[in-house]
Amino acid sequence: MRCSLTAVVFVLATVVAAVVDAGVLLPLERAVPTTGSRRVDVEYLRARDRARHARILRGSGGGGYGGGGVVDFSVQGTSDLSSAGLYFTKVKMGTPPKEFNVQIDTGSDILWVSCNTCSNCPQSSGLGIELNYFDTVGSSTAALVPCSDSICASEVQGAAAECSQANQCSYTFQYGDGSGTTGYYVSDAIYFDMILGQSSLANSSATVVFGCSNYLSGELTKSDKAVDGIIGFGPGPLSVVSQLSSRGITPKVFSHCLKGDGNGGGILVLGHILDPNIVYTPLLPSQPHYNVNLQGISVNGQPLSINADVFATSANRGTIVDSGTTLAYLIQEAYDPLVNAITTAVSQSTNPFISKGLQCYLLSTSISDIFPQVSLNFEGGASMVLKPEQYLMHNGVMDGQSLWCIGFEKVQEGVSILGDLVLKDKVIIYDLAHQQIGWANYDCSSPVNVSVATSKDEYINARQTSVSGADIGILSKLLPVSIVALSVHIAIFAPFL
Repeated sequence: MRCSLTAVVFVLATVVAAVVDAGVLLPLERAVPTTGSRRVDVEYLRARDRARHARILRGSGGGGYGGGGVVDFSVQGTSDLSSAGLYFTKVKMGTPPKEFNVQIDTGSDILWVSCNTCSNCPQSSGLGIELNYFDTVGSSTAALVPCSDSICASEVQGAAAECSQANQCSYTFQYGDGSGTTGYYVSDAIYFDMILGQSSLANSSATVVFGCSNYLSGELTKSDKAVDGIIGFGPGPLSVVSQLSSRGITPKVFSHCLKGDGNGGGILVLGHILDPNIVYTPLLPSQPHYNVNLQGISVNGQPLSINADVFATSANRGTIVDSGTTLAYLIQEAYDPLVNAITTAVSQSTNPFISKGLQCYLLSTSISDIFPQVSLNFEGGASMVLKPEQYLMHNGVMDGQSLWCIGFEKVQEGVSILGDLVLKDKVIIYDLAHQQIGWANYDCSSPVNVSVATSKDEYINARQTSVSGADIGILSKLLPVSIVALSVHIAIFAPFL
């Protein structure tokens, strides 16, 4: 599938010292199928999500936010569900620095890139990007992680670590669709742009542990969607978020706001987006994913008759918030009452029918005029209120009318997963420091304020920074504090995960 790239810009910033009032922007690219003849069928979305969920199931088993500052991704591009994809970002690593395009994944932990010794890595990419390979010998700052290192004993979801005969800590990472990668851990520099105040940049870096893959399998070997690797944003100790926050380089929290209208886009921030309407529910402890306790569902304010026990978390049940999942998935005992209640609410305005396994409706009017609000009710009294466009998918036109289908999928057994369908048009906060997740309805095309938790909250308007390199020398002498920013390119494409 060939995809056009749309360039956008945003900044990843990190506050290094106490009081600062600034924002940052980071370059973004996105490669997605367009609408029309290249529109992605809903069956593709299901297959993609199923593969991801298989990996999720396989992997299931106090104080401030820490030091550091804020990373902001100002995102653009379509968020049409039929143009599904994931983000990838361009990072620089090694000495001298080399750029790598790595896919962003909140469902895994480790950052890995292809090694120059890889036996079967793709040599070209249908995404129109140049593929690069990490050379541990060519980087003067690279160090192999020995078997004696505590990292080699770290538990990473979906990955098995082992010790090679050469005393190298190696890994094998398996994805749910049968794809996988094998390699060894390396420690080396990752490069940032340091923002001094609101209008200048300087270079900085930090050392991180990542994987150097020398063998790929399955979909990872194909060239049509090939990138250089994957960067994990999961909660595990080897994720980039965890590594940077443990040393005070970034806060132990990240946030996103996905714009849901036809223009799409949004913001991804390594930091805490502020909004007075944010409500929180606890993250369940000792889970490899972002598990929450869903307790009930309401339609137009009326609670549905659902036994709360069906949402209880166990080895293969519970509820996960996952921005890498396109649709949303509910256990059957909750799905059936929800669909019945929605259909009853609109029965005077439209006749329901089944299309490709989905409950669908033909409309000649706006969905907001006739469809009810749906509330997902969580532990601690937090409710996630869904407008019709946050649980319905537009599937084209039939007989001159708009075809809308419920975007929730029914699962007979397993985990309920809240994907991008319900997460869009909201600020979502992954607060790992306080083990909670929060949200609020928000216009994701608007500026956001970001909190840097030091001795008191300081605020950064994350969408109004203009950076120029001309005054770096002068400002570096004048400003007592700084922000570290990682400039990367991000794209979205139809993925294999």
